[in-house]
Amino acid sequence: MRVICWDEMTDAQRAHLLGRGRDEFFAGPLKESIGKIIDDVRINGDEAVCRALRDFDGVTLEPHQLKVTEAEFATASATVGVEVVDAIAMMIANIRRFNEALLTRLADWHIESIPGLMVGQKVTPIASAGLFCPSGKASYPSVLAQIATPAVVAGVARKVVITPPVPGTNGALDPATLVVAQQLGLTDVFRVNGPAGVAAVAFGTQHIPRVVKVVGPGSPPVVCAQIEVQRYGCSTMMLLGPTESLIIADASADPVRLAADLLNEAEHGTDSSVVLITAEASVVEATQVELARQIAWLPDVRRIAAAAALGVNGGCILVDDMAQAAEVANIYGPEHMQIATVDPEAVLAMIHNAGEVLLGQHTTLSAGNYVLGPPASLPTSGFADQCGGITVEAFLKRTAIAKADEAAMRFLAPYVITLADHEGFPAHANAQRVRLR
Repeated sequence: MRVICWDEMTDAQRAHLLGRGRDEFFAGPLKESIGKIIDDVRINGDEAVCRALRDFDGVTLEPHQLKVTEAEFATASATVGVEVVDAIAMMIANIRRFNEALLTRLADWHIESIPGLMVGQKVTPIASAGLFCPSGKASYPSVLAQIATPAVVAGVARKVVITPPVPGTNGALDPATLVVAQQLGLTDVFRVNGPAGVAAVAFGTQHIPRVVKVVGPGSPPVVCAQIEVQRYGCSTMMLLGPTESLIIADASADPVRLAADLLNEAEHGTDSSVVLITAEASVVEATQVELARQIAWLPDVRRIAAAAALGVNGGCILVDDMAQAAEVANIYGPEHMQIATVDPEAVLAMIHNAGEVLLGQHTTLSAGNYVLGPPASLPTSGFADQCGGITVEAFLKRTAIAKADEAAMRFLAPYVITLADHEGFPAHANAQRVRLR
């Protein structure tokens, strides 16, 4: 793990740490290549989806083979085993409880803002959602559970799952992901290349339904595709890219647990970013020893990923005190944050930008990924300073409602007329004047 002092970092070093490759999503060769895939799918539909599967995933399928069959669903549970099926059920149950509780706080409401004037909102689900679940590097049933359960709780009528096939299988999908779909009653599941699949649900093809919003974390190409399809009217969440985590620790933190929690997100990929913030040199020294010991038994692919996440992409930032630790954490705006201090709530009071905050070393990042219930599909690349994770709220829309009686209308009319005349809209003013005759 590299160690750097925040006060000694150059502007370029800070920009690299904070950027997390964000510019790659918006410009350059990636945007151009993804744009070609999106245009191909927009124009050629299923033919382009199958072409992308063949060219990028090495899978040759006909359009009618894109959708998962009943036979594949039927064998999924037996393939993964009872323990995994039970763990998925627990994961979904806790995510459902969190989102059902949140839904009760998002209900219709109204007030009488002045006598005779009622204003409020009507809350309804969006009509359709595309749910992208990554594959390739590993099995990710947790991702589908995290993004699909809120859609189910919200009452989204059409839920379309898009997920790449397992490499080397010529089209088979991860059975654990299919178990999640089964338990949530999702039947529209399609095997697709990531960016092409995003385009497919954005436009609709001969076999894949169109949706109004597509969500789900993924690689830079998948994230870029989600950004690009917004130009055609399909909404998304900003940004759910490569994973990242940040831990604030003081002298009370156990270095064994610190190392374990740092490696939790670091093992995801060479594009992940993991940061430890502390004012204690002794914590750094002890954690370095534990990292060396724990990283040694990781498989090669995970060890290489962790080295990048804790090295060139992240590392330990030394600060003066907890106030500066919170300041740096807010500037970074992490996807996942853990506070490993003697008084986590005191530090939490200073935190404003984070996708999630886990208080204390009993609240592990891995539990947050799987079974705690709050969202684990969270904004990355610093977007935690403006939005949160995928919950039931992501699948709801709000319609403003107002009702004025005659007395309220007459009371407000002079103000309406004055503002309409000022802005130069005589028809606006007349719409009020005709009611005053």
